[in-house]
Amino acid sequence: MKASQNNPTLHTTRNVFVLSLPLIILAFTQLPTLSSRLALLSRQIFSFTLGSYPSHPVSTMSYRKELKVAELAVQRAALLTQRVFHEKAKGTLTKDDKSPVTIGDFGAQALIIHAIRHNFPTDAIVGEEDASPLRENRELADQIWELVNSTKLEDEASEEQLGGVIRSESDMLRAIDEGQSPGGGRGRIWALDPVDGTKGFLRGGQYAVCLALIEDGHVKVGALACPNLPVDDSAPLSADVGNESGEGRGVLFSSVLGSGATSRPLGRGAIEKGIPIHMKEVPDIRQATFCESVEAGHSSHGDQAKIASKLGITGESVRMDSQAKYGSIARGAGDLYLRLPVQADYVEKIWDHAAGELIVREAGGQVTDAVGRRLDFSKGRTLTENKGVVAAPKEIHEQVLNAVRSVLGAK
Repeated sequence: MKASQNNPTLHTTRNVFVLSLPLIILAFTQLPTLSSRLALLSRQIFSFTLGSYPSHPVSTMSYRKELKVAELAVQRAALLTQRVFHEKAKGTLTKDDKSPVTIGDFGAQALIIHAIRHNFPTDAIVGEEDASPLRENRELADQIWELVNSTKLEDEASEEQLGGVIRSESDMLRAIDEGQSPGGGRGRIWALDPVDGTKGFLRGGQYAVCLALIEDGHVKVGALACPNLPVDDSAPLSADVGNESGEGRGVLFSSVLGSGATSRPLGRGAIEKGIPIHMKEVPDIRQATFCESVEAGHSSHGDQAKIASKLGITGESVRMDSQAKYGSIARGAGDLYLRLPVQADYVEKIWDHAAGELIVREAGGQVTDAVGRRLDFSKGRTLTENKGVVAAPKEIHEQVLNAVRSVLGAK
């Protein structure tokens, strides 16, 4: 009799091995896939190690519905803002009357919040506007209601996913008022800016419709509709990019944390096909394209000129309004974006940065404040722990940040 027959343990072990052999072979055939997935996971985890942020690796699959709703919501809201942009008389910079920015802000916010409420009824929302001025000005409320009620996506399924039309003017006012969450570091919070870049909107330049999902203080989904950015990004940014609109323009940027960033034409119905976008390599920082705000009241042009000089950048800076700057550098049309505080007590709003910050990071960039801290979206409606913004490709971000520290530290 063979030894295996005399030894029950050996006999059992042999049987287990034979039965397990197909699984072992399958595991070895899957090693390349497994290793690539492990590598992706490690990169996602590493991307969170900067600053005090913990590891929360996610995938597009985890937030597929949120991404789709965000993209469609800003696209539909952009249709309303474009109608206002082209039809309404401009020339006023106030937001307490019938100016285009007032009409565009309220209308876009109503549409976006309606879409969020239809899909995610328990989520909190941080919006820039509230409906109290409209309750005091019925004529203005009626004007905005006409726009909201008549703005629809051309694709029926997409419109249905957003909840269709708002039923009444009173429902519109209630929707606008649901953007008053205090924000914070717990739960799911949508941050929206219905018209980012007020003065750009009024002067016929760049503006953006912005929406981001923040979960437990971390931005997970971002979408930017930039109606006046050129779809073709093959040409570098120029100083006149902020003063054009029309044919061949309108870009939708979007991203899910850990899954890269995407750019696509801004359409009127279903979401258009997108392409991955990446920050441009900058082998010689002296050749970098510098983006900054148009308004000197938003960011210190003088300090930025000194920083450019310290880095050896001699090219003219590109000035444009809104988070279109984040989208532009994310797809490689520009390289650097600085927003430096002009007042010691100025605090940035979370809706002005959440979507763009995520899109730049997912495109291969780094975004910090002027002293090197990650932007902290967990403190409420404002970035109370941060001063300024420095966005650049990862490879040169530290070099840019050192120049910023040097200039601001000398003041």
